[in-house]
Amino acid sequence: MKFNTLIFVVNEYSTSISVKRKDNQSLSILLSIIPINTHTHLLCVNGYSKSTMPPANDGSPATVDGCSCEYDGDSHKTCSQCERKSKKSGLTSSSSSYALLSFDSFPVEDYDKRWRIFTASVKGFVIGAGIKGGLSLFAILARLRRRRALSLDKKVKMASGGQDLILALKETVRYGLFLGTFAGTFVSVDELIAALGGHRRTARWRALLAGAIAGPSMLLTGFNTQHTSLAVYILMRAAVLASRCGIKSKRFGHICKPLTWAHGDIFLMCLASTQILCAYILKQDSLPQSYKSFLNKHGGKDPIILQGVRDIACGMPFTNLEQIRKFYKNTGVDVILDPQMKVPCSIIHANQSCRWHAISFFFQAYKRAVPVYLPVYLIPALIVHRQGLGKRPFTILAKGLFGTARSSLFLSTYCTSAWIWTCFLFRIFKRCNVTMLALGTFPTGLSLAIEKKSRRIEISLYCLARAIESFFTTMSDIGYLPQLENFKRVDVLIFSLSTAVIMHCYAIERDVFRSKYLNVLDWVFGVPRSPHDATPRKKSDTS
Repeated sequence: MKFNTLIFVVNEYSTSISVKRKDNQSLSILLSIIPINTHTHLLCVNGYSKSTMPPANDGSPATVDGCSCEYDGDSHKTCSQCERKSKKSGLTSSSSSYALLSFDSFPVEDYDKRWRIFTASVKGFVIGAGIKGGLSLFAILARLRRRRALSLDKKVKMASGGQDLILALKETVRYGLFLGTFAGTFVSVDELIAALGGHRRTARWRALLAGAIAGPSMLLTGFNTQHTSLAVYILMRAAVLASRCGIKSKRFGHICKPLTWAHGDIFLMCLASTQILCAYILKQDSLPQSYKSFLNKHGGKDPIILQGVRDIACGMPFTNLEQIRKFYKNTGVDVILDPQMKVPCSIIHANQSCRWHAISFFFQAYKRAVPVYLPVYLIPALIVHRQGLGKRPFTILAKGLFGTARSSLFLSTYCTSAWIWTCFLFRIFKRCNVTMLALGTFPTGLSLAIEKKSRRIEISLYCLARAIESFFTTMSDIGYLPQLENFKRVDVLIFSLSTAVIMHCYAIERDVFRSKYLNVLDWVFGVPRSPHDATPRKKSDTS
């Protein structure tokens, strides 16, 4: 066979070659190149494989690995070694890291759909169980450390270490089943629709429907457990992806132009901080229990102190000044509290000045923040950079430790500035009310500038989701909105709609994802085939 043109289309997964013969009949050859060393490559051509070396001195191609294939014009004779390799690689999978690309003129071989479903389910379970299990482990260790410092009476009231471990195992399995079922369901529905309706004809809407159908797998985390915060956060992620798609669109590009503001993430964080921190002081019931515990820990103030600030901010008479005195007395501080005070600084930091309180609070907040971010950086490093750990472990671990230090600085600065700004406004205007709290907590979000740029949008969206949930809960309690309890599992509905948008963007608009998320999704679901690829068919159908 004689060729006069070779056109290579190369990416990191595969190489496709389009060849034209002298008789102008087109022939497409699928070629996957797997590097063996700098001079040797394993070539898989049309189901046959052959190891080649650079031309020998006589000009003829050299062969290695015992390959003895013979070629005579348009015919060829495959050796036993290459035939065995052909049988092993006859079925390709879209979840393989060496996915094959093809042109329309050549029929695409069928791939193992059941294997893709199985691997997606297993990988989803591993990620869900790994993340939840890692966070639970750190929570148990922190609880055990706190338990040692408590008195005997308080230890009896706390759950035992065995009970904590059993609960953590249950939660780990539930979240593993949740993500494993989500991944398996999505891939199953995706493959089923593609088989029934054709890959090309259904490419534009198949992932959208499959993502929506996979959404109710959230119920596996607990049929009676609401996950409104998670659902709203995923909704925020879907909104970001949709906005990026809108920015690319010619039709909606001008509408989405304001979303390209460079510091929009910090502005969102400031808005979220106003609602979250006001709720922390004024109405903690509007926050999820886990998040309320997080704020109480890192806010650094006892609920008795917060009750005193709440009374003066709402213009109510003090109800616990004596309890506040006893609280400070137990810490070795005698404080004088005026029932007619207009500014609650003496309640917040007793006899300390506002400046010295900010300095001492910052160092305490940093010590509390470090254990929070250790699992945030170390666990994803084991998943996302699992291959690089063997090659450059010190570099990856150093980045993780630096990220932990940087994020801990952000969180400690964020908590400290919340008290600095409120004390500053209280002193200037000589009053404390809800308006002063809202104004004082807004600039707290500026602390987000400490974080890495790529993480800012993640943190701001997470906090915005919490703020939206708190706002609507507050509005429902006041009576401006119907009670959220009247809508059964609205979180599942929101989550399903959000995953539909996310998976649609993943399949069709992949460039709107950041590379680290795209790598994880590709690892779980497999690299999606192009919408222009032909529908995979079995060999028997093409013969």
